[in-house]
Amino acid sequence: MSTVIIDYGSGNLRSAAKAFERAAGSGAVRVSGDAAALKNADHIVLPGVGAFGDCAAGLRAVPGMIDALNENVMAKGKPFLGICVGMQLMATRGLEHGSHDGLGWIAGEVRPIEPGALKVPHMGWNDLDFAVSDHPVFAGIGNGDHVYFVHSYQLVPQRDSDIIARVDYGGPITAAIGRDNIVGTQFHPEKSQAVCLKLIENFLAWRP
Repeated sequence: MSTVIIDYGSGNLRSAAKAFERAAGSGAVRVSGDAAALKNADHIVLPGVGAFGDCAAGLRAVPGMIDALNENVMAKGKPFLGICVGMQLMATRGLEHGSHDGLGWIAGEVRPIEPGALKVPHMGWNDLDFAVSDHPVFAGIGNGDHVYFVHSYQLVPQRDSDIIARVDYGGPITAAIGRDNIVGTQFHPEKSQAVCLKLIENFLAWRP
């Protein structure tokens, strides 16, 4: 089994790679900015830290990467995990510092979190509230489990059916999305301790 974590100049690659290596056991984990590496990958991970537009531009700047993602994830159905801005990039567009096209895999927009009485960014630990109780990537993870967030924008899907979990931060905030062979977490599984290891183990065992 081979897992490729995409390097496009954005993302906490060191922490993500260590978390996946710990969960993978004998499986190979490779950090790569080579679009051709996706051809032989069994699982694909897209991390992301920073502004949506910068991350989208960075991903498009990698020769052949968008085509390789569409071919391997959308056409061939390989399991895909987007983390933080990597999840947001699955949307139709992001509205951070202008309007920027995403991958268009999940119909919806990445919009600013309304601050209300709470501070933005949403930073720290928060409790998951699942909208879907039986997604295999979240097996063994339940309502009230703590995960770690750092973000000022959230993905708002057009279809509620694409939402796997939310958290309450002065109102509902999208915490995880997915359909078919793609899943994304706004939180950082590489920082979320026991939940991290379980989620990554589940993802690596996932055969949608």
